[in-house]
Amino acid sequence: MTPSATSTAGLAPPLHVLNDEIVHCSRCPRLVAHREEIGRVQKRAYRGQEYWSRPVPGFGDPFARLLIMGLAPGAHGSNRTGRAFTGDRSGEFLYRALWETGFANQPRSLSRDDGLVLKDAYIVASVRCVPPDNKPLREETLACRPFLVRELALLRKVRIVVALGGIALDAYLSVLQDSGLIRSRAQFRFAHGGGFETHPGGPLVLCSYHPSQQNTSTGRLTAAMLHDIFNTVRERLAVGDSDARYPVLAAEAVVEGTPVAGRPVTHSPELIHSQVGRKELAPDTEGQEAGRRRRSQTSAASRH
Repeated sequence: MTPSATSTAGLAPPLHVLNDEIVHCSRCPRLVAHREEIGRVQKRAYRGQEYWSRPVPGFGDPFARLLIMGLAPGAHGSNRTGRAFTGDRSGEFLYRALWETGFANQPRSLSRDDGLVLKDAYIVASVRCVPPDNKPLREETLACRPFLVRELALLRKVRIVVALGGIALDAYLSVLQDSGLIRSRAQFRFAHGGGFETHPGGPLVLCSYHPSQQNTSTGRLTAAMLHDIFNTVRERLAVGDSDARYPVLAAEAVVEGTPVAGRPVTHSPELIHSQVGRKELAPDTEGQEAGRRRRSQTSAASRH
């Protein structure tokens, strides 16, 4: 079996062709050298394993209504296994949440041949090769962008986009801006649990902290928080068919009446109520989350 076959098996022909191109890409010399060096040196826990050490293609259901935008492969996760969010702690967090909300057939993702199947969900990344210090250069991000443009064109049933982190959100918005669908990215601010409709007829965009080990180990992102994001997606998809209009969620709507994308929104401390009577996650900024943790710690200390 060829290196790309295990990552593209079962996809519709156009996506299969695209993923094969991604796997064989060598546009960025710095990233090529870095991904291959990681595979050569290896982490002690995985010593002796054959590292993928190639660009990581998209993964999931080609007819998905949910698109998940990530950042880049992990050094000893995707860069080792060859599948998005596979073989590291980030994947453990993400796929458990997807399994709990019905988007995956199992909660664990260990290798490309572990039987994991995504249902109604597809995962892509802003950058397809592992970057040094998890920081891709601007020109590297731009070199990967044509892949994302083609994926968005092929994934025609997408109704909701979940952006895992601010960089992922910016990558998605950049494609919309380059295509003329939005004039500016500035009005769409990242905040966990926030969201918005970017343009008429476009997918609803929801924002979540990235399930990186740094975010999950510090409590910035908990399993319950990530579950709530995908539970909201599940509720939204249940609203109606492909012509359903998804109500606006405003990431920057921290005060009542703030206009977003030309539409007024309202905000309550706990929930944002949509026009169809469903409940949404309230936008959760980093400062708000940190404040809650401090209050919780103070309350716990007072009980001892």
